[in-house]
Amino acid sequence: MILAIIPARGGSKRIPHKNIKLFMGKPIISYSINAAKKSGLFDKIIVSTDSKEIAQVAEKCGAEIPFFRPAELSDDFTGTDEVILHALNWFIKKDINIDYVCCIYATAPFVKSEYIRDGFEVLRNTGSTSSFPVTTYPYPIFRSLKINSSGKLQMLWPEHLETRSQDLVEVYHDAGQFYWADVKKYLVEKRFLSESAAPVVIPRYLVQDIDTIEDWERAEIMFQVLHKQ
Repeated sequence: MILAIIPARGGSKRIPHKNIKLFMGKPIISYSINAAKKSGLFDKIIVSTDSKEIAQVAEKCGAEIPFFRPAELSDDFTGTDEVILHALNWFIKKDINIDYVCCIYATAPFVKSEYIRDGFEVLRNTGSTSSFPVTTYPYPIFRSLKINSSGKLQMLWPEHLETRSQDLVEVYHDAGQFYWADVKKYLVEKRFLSESAAPVVIPRYLVQDIDTIEDWERAEIMFQVLHKQ
């Protein structure tokens, strides 16, 4: 079985009801559910939540809620891997065999089904434990500055003061959209960011973290530009 798990707890503080807040007129979680459905890969698409309200919205969007996540896995400190491992162990206890799992974040309105499919192909073709999308930084991080204790600017890597940008190594960051894993290997490593994680490189214009209201507003502007007819 190939399983999609969308983590969506109910206790968001910076953006209340974040996982079901309307994004361009639709619950933001619906974009992740629809991308999973459109990929055509999954035998089941479930939402791991502690909230009845989120569960109702998710079900209307076409996802299943086979269980409610326990309170101890629904606080600000619980990591993604803990949530996915809990869900996998729930299925294991039901004697349901999962071969591959894909965690898709609930607040990823730019996630595309074709990249979900690409991630699955990368995972299988490389024999990796996991795969997930990454994108490049918009500015060379080795030319980064900090404000020191004296209030002055200081380079983090002063050895690159005179290094040309084109001579610096390309650096990537997690796009924060989805994470594939080979379940047998993942149950051993217990983390998506393993030493055997393979990349799916996506363009920067499809990447936007949504942690604050400002992030949300920026994401809606980006979405409007991308879908402008």
